[in-house]
Amino acid sequence: MANGVGEGCAQLSAVADAVLYEGYLLYPYRRSSAKNRVRWQFGVLLPRDWVERDAPVTPGVSGSADSWYQRTECLLRVCRADAAVRVRVRYLQLQHKQVEAAEENGGHRPVESLRTADGVTHLSFEEAVPRETELVLPLAELLREGRTTAVGAPAGTEYEPLPDGAGRTVRRRGQVRARTTVVAEPLGPELYRLRVRTENTAAAADPQAPRGAVLGQALLATHTLLAADGAEFVSLIDPPAGLAEQVRGCRNAFTFPVLGGPPRPAGDDGATGAFLLSAPIILPDHPQVAPESPGDLHDAAEIDEILTLRTMLLTDEEKAEARATDPRAARILDRVDTMPPEVFSRLHGAIRSLTPAQRPATGRPAWWQEGGDDGLSPATDTVLVDGVAVGGGSRVRLCPRGRGADAQDMFLDGRTAQVAAVFHDVDGSVHLAVTVDDDPAAELHDWYGRFHYFRPDEVAPLDPAECAASAAAHDPLRDRLQRRPQT
Repeated sequence: MANGVGEGCAQLSAVADAVLYEGYLLYPYRRSSAKNRVRWQFGVLLPRDWVERDAPVTPGVSGSADSWYQRTECLLRVCRADAAVRVRVRYLQLQHKQVEAAEENGGHRPVESLRTADGVTHLSFEEAVPRETELVLPLAELLREGRTTAVGAPAGTEYEPLPDGAGRTVRRRGQVRARTTVVAEPLGPELYRLRVRTENTAAAADPQAPRGAVLGQALLATHTLLAADGAEFVSLIDPPAGLAEQVRGCRNAFTFPVLGGPPRPAGDDGATGAFLLSAPIILPDHPQVAPESPGDLHDAAEIDEILTLRTMLLTDEEKAEARATDPRAARILDRVDTMPPEVFSRLHGAIRSLTPAQRPATGRPAWWQEGGDDGLSPATDTVLVDGVAVGGGSRVRLCPRGRGADAQDMFLDGRTAQVAAVFHDVDGSVHLAVTVDDDPAAELHDWYGRFHYFRPDEVAPLDPAECAASAAAHDPLRDRLQRRPQT
């Protein structure tokens, strides 16, 4: 593969690793924490007979539900006859760390914890080992018969003696049986649908056993990285013009594929790229780890500043338990305890929407102006959409098709909504606050001001006359918004 492909894969690896260890160990990073007793929640592929013991699984777009397979379908536009695809299947294999105390007769007995003479406490805990299988597949082969490859992992046992003969740590892994099949089918000139399907092929020892008993046979946090050489992937969120129908024909199960790597310059032809990340959590195209983040905190949302502060406030006893729980927890504590002030200060926040050209010589952003909110009234302001004045009370149809649309908003495509207000952002952009018509909590959201937000080019007026009539009758919401303090 070309050097650019390898460099792009390296840039995406930080995001892929964050997916791999999503929720692996949650703050406060101690075994005694209740939330660390219920782990492995995303992208879990278990034996089929266990998953379907009551009924077949219902496919979804993300992997928060247990399944026995994961299917990625995406579009591939080919630029060269010798095009190839690199596929990396990645997951965690469960590993049980058991601490055993030495006995006088030379044997060992399992214990939950053991304190050795050096003052270190050792705890039994469930760890995980990262697994990865990489395939480089010519497109011509995928069109002929495809490729099926074993992506499982062997069972294993490892012994580690503890100091002064106090005992040992035993790490045991069960066998993971799995396979991945990659095929391609032509859809048109230089356009193909690529399908990657990963399955757990094991049979559960007891299909009626509790979930914890079969996790040793599972693929955890399963996801797929794809890179194209001589071809490009098509965004399923923001496809090029003319490919919307083919995108709708892609069927993804328990995973959500998005473009990876740095975004290309914006254009009118939709988004494409050489990399794809198919993850068990919903992400936007071109996801990235914030450059200010000094390291993985294994916690959903990765709110670095508050998690770092709370970790700093752990007592010495709590820190000792965290270090004994897991080596990754110990590394988090080491990083927090030794974090320089200048690194910590970067966690407080960043504004990325302003370019240097937008920062005037005064040192203040170009959009800043004293009294800049004067004359703005969210409840009564309007904005022209297709020649129609749209404002509070207008009824619209949602069509979040533009570049950069939020992945969650895409699920509202085609739904009707009522505009509550028109908001002008500090960067000069405009957003419409709306409540979705068939949302059972719409009235409650309207009451306390929790809305969905769309750009004017992401809505279509239902009817000009209806917009004008309903805007005039929207006094209650207008009054509430006018009384609300402006920020």
